[in-house]
Amino acid sequence: MHRTSLALRFVVPAVWLGLIIGISFLEAPLKFQAPGITIELGLGIGRLVFFAMNITALVLAVLLTVAMIRPRASKLQWRLLLALWVVLLTEVLLIRPPLNARTDALLAGQDSAGSLWHYLYIAADGTLFVLLIIFVVVTARKLFPAAAHGAQPADPVAVEADDARRV
Repeated sequence: MHRTSLALRFVVPAVWLGLIIGISFLEAPLKFQAPGITIELGLGIGRLVFFAMNITALVLAVLLTVAMIRPRASKLQWRLLLALWVVLLTEVLLIRPPLNARTDALLAGQDSAGSLWHYLYIAADGTLFVLLIIFVVVTARKLFPAAAHGAQPADPVAVEADDARRV
């Protein structure tokens, strides 16, 4: 179980990071450049995709939280996890509802003025991105301490030869 928890502390934030890169940084801006995509269609697709992304991020956050229990995580990892939760819940509970209301207004044909909420969502995703990178690096240093201190990894050929001599 300990190995699984340690592996999850590395893999889960890496997957979450990939989700943000793929959806927020690539799909969202490129979607409106595709031929035949209207504003209404793009907004409808975006709403579904970001709803699914938020649900997935919440599941990943829960999984990461469970993985932090045993073996005990460092104080820095707990602080990073707390920051991840604060930003994620801010996105889902405080930023998404006004964005959904704006999308509803645009889809109903109302001309809605520009919105600061999109920029807040982008900032929140950017913050998650940075926190997740830090979390992955901190975890990697704990998992691979020799690499963190600049030690050279063992030569696989020498290790294999040494193992062969012991047999």
